[in-house]
Amino acid sequence: MNSFQSLVQPFPTTIAMPSLHMYPVDSFSYLLPHASVKTTVSSSSQHLERRVPERDEIRLGLPSKGRMAQDTLDLLKDCQLSVRQVNPRQYVAAIPQLANLEVWFQRPKDIVRKLLSGDLDLGIVGLDILSEYGQGSEDLIIVHDALEFGDCHLSLAIPKYGIFENINSLSELAQMPQWTKEKPLRVVTGFTYLGPKFMKEKGMKHVTFSTADGALEAAPAMGIADAILDLVSSGTTLRENNLKEIEGGVVLKSQAVLIASKKSLIQRKGVLDITHEVLERLEGHLRAAGQFMVVANMRGTSEEEVAKRIVNLTSLTGLQGPTISPVFCKRDGKVVADYYAIVICVPKKELYKAIQQLRAIGGSGVLVSPLTYIFDEEPPRWRALLTKLGL
Repeated sequence: MNSFQSLVQPFPTTIAMPSLHMYPVDSFSYLLPHASVKTTVSSSSQHLERRVPERDEIRLGLPSKGRMAQDTLDLLKDCQLSVRQVNPRQYVAAIPQLANLEVWFQRPKDIVRKLLSGDLDLGIVGLDILSEYGQGSEDLIIVHDALEFGDCHLSLAIPKYGIFENINSLSELAQMPQWTKEKPLRVVTGFTYLGPKFMKEKGMKHVTFSTADGALEAAPAMGIADAILDLVSSGTTLRENNLKEIEGGVVLKSQAVLIASKKSLIQRKGVLDITHEVLERLEGHLRAAGQFMVVANMRGTSEEEVAKRIVNLTSLTGLQGPTISPVFCKRDGKVVADYYAIVICVPKKELYKAIQQLRAIGGSGVLVSPLTYIFDEEPPRWRALLTKLGL
């Protein structure tokens, strides 16, 4: 069999059901879908030899619509990087805290395409979109791989009824005698690169793919497809349409990621510095989002004596350990320290347990505050990025 990429031929991406075009997986192909660089995915290394287009401003692409768009703006706002958009109909905005940065609102797939063409420098998209439209290009670098929103997975789903009633795994599906060269398994999907690639890697020989816009879940019931390959969040839509996921059928797990053009990071002035700041803010905020700062007063004879009571309780040890300092008060004309203030970070899910334990060892006057950032040592993701860039 020829290599997957050498078998590529373009096919329509806007055909709506029920007029579906079918393509066998062993002859399926696809051209790299970005706007201005007319090279196939096999020549992605050639992109790095080209210089980025001339312009002074740095461009960040953000999703323009939907839940992903709102979650992205919310995350940036929580990191004190609020996007200022004068007119909601405009596609260009700014982040005042980041000088010389333009925000461009685009469809997620266009963010990937424009990173490849050099029209954007940074972007936030789902890993599924990056994988589908980036197709492993060497010029696309994942700067942060877990922004903690947009969780979903790309998965194969088949009907619960008929010939599929007792089929519960990809291997069982592949072994069904129905699938032949003349009558292959028909899969409808919007992921025209990842779908055939996945099936080929799994050794599925007799498969054809069709494309459709809109609700793919109707295709099996209409009789125009045997299975669908689509994004799944809760799985409710699948269940309501009598479809089921199968073991081994997950193509990839996805969430929002921060990505960058390697050419821009290396060649365009200021991109690396802005990327560093954005990454630091994201890392610091996401680490802090799961923690509360807890301050309490505790009676004791010394810092060491109070510390011994605290460190024996794992939920009170904080990040590296408690911070303890004397609380001075005046009694009988003298300044004394009968109490000690302790400061710890507590995971949100363990907050109530920590409060109970503090009370049990003499804590009082407990104050709880949310955290915006927790900055520690330089983020491992930053060091990894510099390594990828050879810096």
